[in-house]
Amino acid sequence: MDPKRETPKKSSTEHLIADRREGIGICGWILVSLSFLLVLITFPISIWTCIKVIKEYERAVVFRLGRILSKKAKGPGLILILPCTDIFIKVDLRTVTCKIPPQEILTKDAVTTQVDGVVYYKIHSAVSAVANVTDVHSATFLLAQTTLRNVLGTKSLAQLLAGREEIAHNIQTILDSATEPWGIKVARVEIKDVRIPVAMQRAMAAEAEAAREARAKVVAAEGEMNASKALKQASMVLTESPAGLQLRYLQTLTTLAAENNSTIVFPLPINMLEGLGQKNRGG
Repeated sequence: MDPKRETPKKSSTEHLIADRREGIGICGWILVSLSFLLVLITFPISIWTCIKVIKEYERAVVFRLGRILSKKAKGPGLILILPCTDIFIKVDLRTVTCKIPPQEILTKDAVTTQVDGVVYYKIHSAVSAVANVTDVHSATFLLAQTTLRNVLGTKSLAQLLAGREEIAHNIQTILDSATEPWGIKVARVEIKDVRIPVAMQRAMAAEAEAAREARAKVVAAEGEMNASKALKQASMVLTESPAGLQLRYLQTLTTLAAENNSTIVFPLPINMLEGLGQKNRGG
């Protein structure tokens, strides 16, 4: 391509596609004319080899004499391919599921983990996927593995376990930006499983159990404090009302009789005990 015709606004795909104003040259036009003439001579037999069917979820990138015929892929439907001069490559536009195998990762706090995930992507530009990269699916797969290791290596184990959605969104943004020149659109990234060593699992379980016991002790202490405050208020109320104390005494007797019928209780008025106490002091 002539450097004088390049402008900063051109994308990487446009740099790989020949400028249509340059044409294919005189020899190219001669070959195309001969090919078209061959189709006319052998018509209608040649029509069965020249007409190609492109499915709804596919696009065809047509090369004529080695140059991409158009900056936009052909299809869906019927397309015309000239013999000897044209070749075409089909590109599937459906969403592809890329399973990332378990990756050995050293987190920020020096914990070894194994993390696997899934990447969902699809091709939005068939021309870029064919012209800009040799194998778009293999390149995306390897880039997803590298990005997963790089991103998780900057996170601690606690961040990895608690912030899966945020980490997956960061990986998706990085992948989408890196694969844009290849005509790839990353739709979603999911972290499937995080595996940690057995010794670390036991340590985390012991830590969680200790934290639960500490919280239980705090809750029990708060309950004791609230109970003591309630008992203090109850004693103040009973002190002001002697009849209330007698009623409480009778209620306690009723409860004891219902729980264990073999127990014999002899109620004794508290005033009598006070009188006996005063006589003993006087004697």
